[in-house]
Amino acid sequence: MVSASLDMLEESLQKKIQVMKQIETENDKQREILKNPDKVDEEAFDKILDVKGELIDNLLKLDDGFQSLFDRVKDEVGLNKELYKDQIRRMQNLIQEITGLSASIEAAEYRNKKLAEEYFSVARKAMNYSRQTSAAAFNYYRTMNNFKDIPPQFLDNKN
Repeated sequence: MVSASLDMLEESLQKKIQVMKQIETENDKQREILKNPDKVDEEAFDKILDVKGELIDNLLKLDDGFQSLFDRVKDEVGLNKELYKDQIRRMQNLIQEITGLSASIEAAEYRNKKLAEEYFSVARKAMNYSRQTSAAAFNYYRTMNNFKDIPPQFLDNKN
């Protein structure tokens, strides 16, 4: 029973590693999209965010399942560490790999956040410029429409 539960815990950790590697791949795609803030494919960016959201949901489910299973076997494993030492060592190695992947993902997310902020800054400036141009054109149009009823100002009235 406990050995089978430990096998399931190990399998859960391996699945978590696979999901985290997929997140790394999506982070790389996101970095490529955001690398040039003037030419961002917003649809692809949104798609990557959706995929990453699903992957994060999977990670959370795996974590919840791992924790609930671990809570059930924790006492038994603690009492018989020698009996399960190989499985414990394998899981410790997997947890170390997960920790490394987690740090790598966090760093990539930070870099992508900076790139996204740069993109949004460029987009905001473009929208402000567009708004100012539109307002200037509207003001010119309104001003020119008001001038059509003004009589000429420099008429010679000497005759």
